[in-house]
Amino acid sequence: MKWLFAPPSLDDLIRLLKAWRFWVLGALVGALIGAGVYSSAPPLYRARATVNVDFNLEQAWPQETDRQQFYYLEREARKLEEIAWSDTVMQAIADLDGKVTVNELRDDKLQLGQPAEAGWHFYADDQDSRRAAALASAWAQAFVEQARESIKNSSGLNSFIQIEITQAANLPVGRSLSLSVYLIAGTAAFLFLGAICFLFFDFGSWKKNTE
Repeated sequence: MKWLFAPPSLDDLIRLLKAWRFWVLGALVGALIGAGVYSSAPPLYRARATVNVDFNLEQAWPQETDRQQFYYLEREARKLEEIAWSDTVMQAIADLDGKVTVNELRDDKLQLGQPAEAGWHFYADDQDSRRAAALASAWAQAFVEQARESIKNSSGLNSFIQIEITQAANLPVGRSLSLSVYLIAGTAAFLFLGAICFLFFDFGSWKKNTE
């Protein structure tokens, strides 16, 4: 059994680098495995809704320093992010969908992208493309309604902030992971395992021991 755990020698490394047939065949087989996994168990659909957030920095802090303006943007963005994940917004989505809980939305279904000035992206994942689009649209609309209500009531958000939905219908929907990711992962995994076997398992010695 010593051959099983024998460290690779310099000759083994050289032989591996010269084994171009192994690399070509391994890349092909790994890509086929990745494609097979993608076809048999495809990733979830992901839909994206977009909300434009304008902090109106020039009006809110016309004579302040850059540092104060930076903290203002960070603070207000954090408040808006908390609204996006608030119980009120999550419950509004759950009530509209009727089949999902608040915990499932937070843990599995929803993702928030680019919480800063300009476009905020609201992503929703689901096995059904239409349901993913409905969840993303509902999230964006619930967020805008709650944020506007907070601005109107002066309950934390600056009154100069303007929020509007720029895309909540006919949303772009695609797989959360592309086929190329599976192809690359399958190729890398197969080549890695093949190289490990090639370097650490002395098949020549194993063959002699079994004869």
